[in-house]
Amino acid sequence: MDREIKDFLNFLAIERGLARNTVISYKSDLNFFKSFCLQKSYSPLGAGGRTAIAAYLLQLKKEGRSPATISRRLAALKSLYGFLINEGRIEIDPTENLESPKKAQKLPRVLTTGEVDTLLAQPRISTPAGLRDKAMLELLYATGMRVTELVTLEKGDLNLEEGYIRCLGKGSKERIMPIGEVAVHYLEAYMLKARAKLMGGKNSKHLFLNRLGRRLTRQGFWKIIKKYSIRSRINKEITPHTLRHSFATHLLENGADLRSVQELLGHADISTTQIYTHLTGKRLKEVHRKSHPRA
Repeated sequence: MDREIKDFLNFLAIERGLARNTVISYKSDLNFFKSFCLQKSYSPLGAGGRTAIAAYLLQLKKEGRSPATISRRLAALKSLYGFLINEGRIEIDPTENLESPKKAQKLPRVLTTGEVDTLLAQPRISTPAGLRDKAMLELLYATGMRVTELVTLEKGDLNLEEGYIRCLGKGSKERIMPIGEVAVHYLEAYMLKARAKLMGGKNSKHLFLNRLGRRLTRQGFWKIIKKYSIRSRINKEITPHTLRHSFATHLLENGADLRSVQELLGHADISTTQIYTHLTGKRLKEVHRKSHPRA
């Protein structure tokens, strides 16, 4: 099955143009299935393919895997077998008519505007690293971009005079986003006072740099936001994606239309954006319950 998985992953990366992290996720999910088949002596490409998949899904359920995990792994298998059918490598799709478990809708965690202010006030902007962190957090909340999009930004992607930034989203799709005055202010300060110090005499096209003058990684940013989360004493779990969720929710709460938010977030399907309308509706109910005399 190694050859089939390798060819499928190449197809995702080259022909479909999926992001590297997405392809890695597919690879991981498919390798779990491959290992299961090897361990149990199943033949996933032969007549016993459907039996192998059914046994695998049952094993995931016994292990206590969430419906979301099971659905994602089944979706990866469906994509793989669909590819093999189209390539003429197999004649029967063993995943046909297999249904994913129903997932409970999980609403994203968001911060209030006050909590965002508290979190974004944590970096000590008197240091180069602190000023960089302040600029990154302000930019993340100003645009709602994904963390991967943030850390892969290049200096040339910035247009501070016009207040715009260019980023490459999933599938290398480009979008241009307004930044806002506050984020522009701290980005200008970072570029003038901190970036050259972090470069340490080196030359780099990347916008956000670590203490060694190299591009800041996703893992590096995760550690940064965790540090400020602890320092802020906000009693919520805060991840790098929390500011993206908060960005979308606050826009909708203040009257932005769903289609505009979809474009800003870079969602291919508006149904992905619609989850934030459930969140704002839930919050409105809570405000009504606390504020209305007959609630």
